Amino acid sequence: MSLPDFLRETQTEVRNQMADGSPFAELVFCEIAMQHMAEIGMTFEPVSCHFQGKVLNANLRLSGYALSEEQDQLDLFVSLYEGVEEPTPISDTETRTAVEQCLRFIGFAAEGKLAPKLEPTSDVRSFAEILQEIYDELEQVRVFVLTDKVTKSKSFKTRDIAGKAVRLEVMDIERLYRHLSEGKPRDELVVDFTEVSGRPLPCVSVPGETGDDDYDYALTAIPGEALRLLYEKFGARLLEANVRSFLSVKGKGVNAGIQNTLRTAPGRFMAYNNGIVVVADEIRFGKAEDGSTGIAWLKGLQIVNGGQTTASLYFSKKKFPDTDLSRVRVPAKIIVMKTQDPVREEALVSDISRFANSQNAVRQSDLSANKPFHVEIEKLSLTVYCPDGVGRWFYERAAGSYNTMLAREGTTPARLKALKEAIPPARRITKTDLAKYLNAWDRKPEVVSLGSQKNFDRFMASLSGPEGAELPLPTVADYKGMIAKAKLFRDAQKLVRPMFQAFQANVTAYVVAVLSDRLGERIDLDRIWARQACSPELLEQVATWAREVDAELHRTAAGRMVSEWAKKPECRDAVLGASYSAASEDIPELR
Repeated sequence: MSLPDFLRETQTEVRNQMADGSPFAELVFCEIAMQHMAEIGMTFEPVSCHFQGKVLNANLRLSGYALSEEQDQLDLFVSLYEGVEEPTPISDTETRTAVEQCLRFIGFAAEGKLAPKLEPTSDVRSFAEILQEIYDELEQVRVFVLTDKVTKSKSFKTRDIAGKAVRLEVMDIERLYRHLSEGKPRDELVVDFTEVSGRPLPCVSVPGETGDDDYDYALTAIPGEALRLLYEKFGARLLEANVRSFLSVKGKGVNAGIQNTLRTAPGRFMAYNNGIVVVADEIRFGKAEDGSTGIAWLKGLQIVNGGQTTASLYFSKKKFPDTDLSRVRVPAKIIVMKTQDPVREEALVSDISRFANSQNAVRQSDLSANKPFHVEIEKLSLTVYCPDGVGRWFYERAAGSYNTMLAREGTTPARLKALKEAIPPARRITKTDLAKYLNAWDRKPEVVSLGSQKNFDRFMASLSGPEGAELPLPTVADYKGMIAKAKLFRDAQKLVRPMFQAFQANVTAYVVAVLSDRLGERIDLDRIWARQACSPELLEQVATWAREVDAELHRTAAGRMVSEWAKKPECRDAVLGASYSAASEDIPELR
């Protein structure tokens, strides 16, 4: 798929959501872009939160935000949307203006000047209050400008806002296309060691012996300052784009030891530390200082073990500026990927990460593309056709595999058109999508509200029986039922989006849970599969209960931010235990 094709597909998706009742195209685009970034590991679970206006005679702007689970990292988003059909340039002046307006939002909120100026019941007011409360403890703040145009600059100089260094980036349609078409955001992660450390790194290189090898291999020692600069430039993206698991810098015991060594015995760091494991897509060699072969350049690097070491170097220097990293060397194992198959590559990276982290509490569920459950769902999606005998759903077991399939099989315009008609983007389901749909139906809306990655963890844990044994693999009937639940959730989502100004994701998860709780045993999922649609009567019932669920969420939140309250088991108990209007008996799906 080319960039123009991707842009047109994105605009079609925006128009489709507008046709479903979403009020503002700019916010729809923002939500699509934020979700894409979350899927590829560039941000956390995003929340739409729109504000544009004047406060204290200054223009402020915000479209959404994403806060890490530990509430120590925050991303903010500003949308610049024009609805263009062909790649069109946008000036740096426009993107800088949007950045400035978002920076003012951050500064005013952090200083407590913003919240008192906003409506007490608005979601923006709630977020401004949260931002004021947590700002001093944030360790990373980023601002992303999201645009359907093409920018010249993809990042701007870091700014100091209320005592915090705020990193500024642009996610334009070109950058978004590159990430999604290749299924990974690693290509932007490039390091030239002749720039960051003055010379290539001495190494021992062990290339693959046969043409069948999946990787080449090298051992080196990376200067501590070079690793700190890498983290300063790329942040958690060094650690999470493939593993999908940021090893938090909050581990007091480990990090206290690392910090102490850096402060008191930097020359012994290499002797004390186990080092890091790096996966990369490309490597270039040069001459080291002694004339031997050295690593000059790495592209697409990803630290799959040693996240705490890497982050601790950065935060120790930030907290104690006199920390001397010039004497610090970090042992590093470099694995350079050779496979061109995205599925094989993801499985190999997952295995490398799992075994490299075997001594740590890394979540195995994050490395699950090749788990039997997902492999079986993928097989079923390839063999089970829709009732029309032509269409299929696509289970994206490996990130980017849908676009890879289109490129591989759509070799002519006619074939590509037929392929998109049989398996349109609307029938693409990711691993985290499926986990969300099934957990909502299983009456776990509080888990769904935790965000896609944590919800996925819980979902994977539920697939294991006693003592970790795998449950039976899904059958064809199970698969059809899953697709019916997916269709129901997505239709509910389309209904809910235009109905409420905020917290639509929480309302959707909860109304699906209420529907399952009240009518689940009576709903004929086979009928939904057979028609590939929910009846108007069923959707009317969803709309009715969605209004009542939204009211119940706000009532029981008692002034708290609904998106945070929705994560609590107490919220689930209160909402599922509430009284709702009687269900209509005219719903065709009811048995």
